Amino acid sequence: MAGSIDGPDQAVRGGAVLAFERHGSGEPLVLVHGITHRRQVWYPVLDQLAEQREVILVDLPGHGQSPPFVADGRPVVELLRAQFSQFLIEQLLDRPHIAGNSLGGRVALEAGAAGDARSVTALSPAGFWRTGASFAYTRRLFTSAAAVSERIGPRAAVLVRSRAGRTLMYGVLTSHPARISPDHALGDFRAFQYARPALRLLLDAATPFADDIPCDVPVTIAWAARDLVLPLWQAGVAREVLPHAVHVTMRGVGHVPMFDDPALVAEVLLRGSAPVAVAGHQGARTAATSATA
Repeated sequence: MAGSIDGPDQAVRGGAVLAFERHGSGEPLVLVHGITHRRQVWYPVLDQLAEQREVILVDLPGHGQSPPFVADGRPVVELLRAQFSQFLIEQLLDRPHIAGNSLGGRVALEAGAAGDARSVTALSPAGFWRTGASFAYTRRLFTSAAAVSERIGPRAAVLVRSRAGRTLMYGVLTSHPARISPDHALGDFRAFQYARPALRLLLDAATPFADDIPCDVPVTIAWAARDLVLPLWQAGVAREVLPHAVHVTMRGVGHVPMFDDPALVAEVLLRGSAPVAVAGHQGARTAATSATA
């Protein structure tokens, strides 16, 4: 069902034009990738989700096959939020379920706070560091990766063909880098290169998440136990900031968990986006906790 990474549908009516795909049927679930990544990161869980949801995969501005992320004088976080909100409007998505990983998790939480989401599921979301010093660690990871990627350049096509090369690329992001195919790894490398200008803007503008999310919006925060990008201790901060959310730990997976354990991630996303009228917020809390403990 995932198909080729080429020739996406695109949102073309006004505002920002973002590359996207729609699959399946059911209540709409928008999936948002992390910083420097692309919508194809969700392919390992797509088929399972599309059996029960209409799944919308979107490339954020400056990422994947979407146009560059260009500052226009507004605060960067506000601009990103506005462009994502405009995409929802263009696609006639009235308060869909929204889920994301890393930066995408932050985008999902922002959408929940703005009233744009029916439910929010955030996988190791950005924005829960305590101090600038603790964020500096994550910032160094990405700036170092950018420097290394520039040096690798055209040799990436050779690098991704070996297990050692893919481990070098994904060792910080996943627990099982060898599960990622060479073709997908090369696509990710090119996506990283394209997203470097957006990376600089977003890192410079990074702030902790501090917004209130309406109590009628179910929120699930699922943290990767082996997260080396946004370490697990940040889940404790998230519990303090969002005490009414469902908080779970995903065992055995890294920061980008979709390749490590697709079945687990799909289950978290399905439970987090369960129809509120049927499951209820408390029911979602109980089910998600038991599914990932």
